[in-house]
Amino acid sequence: MPFLGQDWRSPGQSWVKTEEGWKNSSPDNKNNNDSDMSFCQSKDVCYKENLLIALTYEMAAKKRKKEFMNNNTKIPYFHKEKWIYVHKGSTKERHGYCTLGEAFNRLDFCSAIKDSRRFNYVVRLLELIAKSQLPSLSGVAQKNYMNILERVVQKVLDDQQNVRPIKELLQTLYVSLCGLVQDMGKSVLVGNINCWVHRMENILQWQQQLDNIQIKRPVSEGMTLTDLPASLQLNVMERLSDGRDLVSLGQVTPDLGVLAEDRLLWKRLCQYHFTDRQIRKRLMVSDKGQLEWKKMYFKLCRCHPVREQYCETLHFCTHCHILFWKDTNHPCTANNKESCCKPVSPQGFISLFKF
Repeated sequence: MPFLGQDWRSPGQSWVKTEEGWKNSSPDNKNNNDSDMSFCQSKDVCYKENLLIALTYEMAAKKRKKEFMNNNTKIPYFHKEKWIYVHKGSTKERHGYCTLGEAFNRLDFCSAIKDSRRFNYVVRLLELIAKSQLPSLSGVAQKNYMNILERVVQKVLDDQQNVRPIKELLQTLYVSLCGLVQDMGKSVLVGNINCWVHRMENILQWQQQLDNIQIKRPVSEGMTLTDLPASLQLNVMERLSDGRDLVSLGQVTPDLGVLAEDRLLWKRLCQYHFTDRQIRKRLMVSDKGQLEWKKMYFKLCRCHPVREQYCETLHFCTHCHILFWKDTNHPCTANNKESCCKPVSPQGFISLFKF
């Protein structure tokens, strides 16, 4: 059935709007003169030129906007609010559910890595995401993940601190990507495979930069750790929660190496990370009949997860179901906000979005 619209002009004909009204400028119209015909052609050419210029400007604007949001952009995607409402089902007020990628975009991780109290927390969270949760992130969240990781590496290169945890994070991420890139045909990762290959090349480059880092000893006239009495040096070592740091510290000087072999030091480290039941199952006795606490510690680390402790973590409000940083004001209606808030570990953060 033909479409009968309000436009009474027939398609395929050229019409020109004049003061007297619309006139047909087609060649078969005997009423039109040559001046009308030339006017119509010039009008048509001018209109096409203006349309072409408008389309060109529009395409250029879209291209600039796309280039701004592509992978070369180093500005992460963020919201004004630094908190997120965690909802696991549809309601009359909210449709859908909150995802891990959405939470990763909304929470301010770029500022968190600049804070020494939150740095280890963010690094551990990045490692857990790299192990198993990377395919669950959206395209924007995956791009934010790589941008934040680049900032973490740059911070380590500038501060020359926390080198080993970042090396382990990059190695974990590279191993995971090697397995995921092979399954690109199964829609495991979002984006072009060439983009992910380029990101893997960046990871290898970051690893090389961390391997070539040379920690320079600051020039200071004050006291150092080796100038302190042995009792104070041992007290400082007791504050270390990782046995690998204790071994590295013992390799600095022979005197520190002797203190790093203290049995009581390793015993406290084992009791801090593991339960008595776990320790009893992995008892190791030397030829002299003494417990080998140092060997037991590294054996227990291979069998059980170590205890994690962070200076500052994300918090979850049980009253309003909002995930936020502690110094962020979230819209809570509870009378006692402190009693409703509980700290969230990195693994707890991942578990909040497992439905």
